[in-house]
Amino acid sequence: MRIHTALTIAVLLGAASASSASAQMGLADPKRGLDLAARLCSGCHIVAPGSAATANADVPTFAAIAGRGDTTAERLAGRIIVPHPPMPNTQLTVAEMRDIIAYILSLKPQR
Repeated sequence: MRIHTALTIAVLLGAASASSASAQMGLADPKRGLDLAARLCSGCHIVAPGSAATANADVPTFAAIAGRGDTTAERLAGRIIVPHPPMPNTQLTVAEMRDIIAYILSLKPQR
């Protein structure tokens, strides 16, 4: 399992070679990421600004996650690949992870 996790992180890191969030995600599609997140993540997280409340007030919204100063594609990939309790171990393809990560990064406040 650790080898699979390491390989997946390596693939995602390889896609994240440029400096901007959109360039980092290469062919990732934030729109597909929103669709996936709405289906897979909205049971716990507020996925889109203006969405209904989460099931648990202690669960950060995707906008809050994006707004953290240390949020990067690599950190997001790590949290998805090695989920934290009580986050379910959802099996996503690399393309699906990249799409969800691209969506979350699209919520980063513009400075």
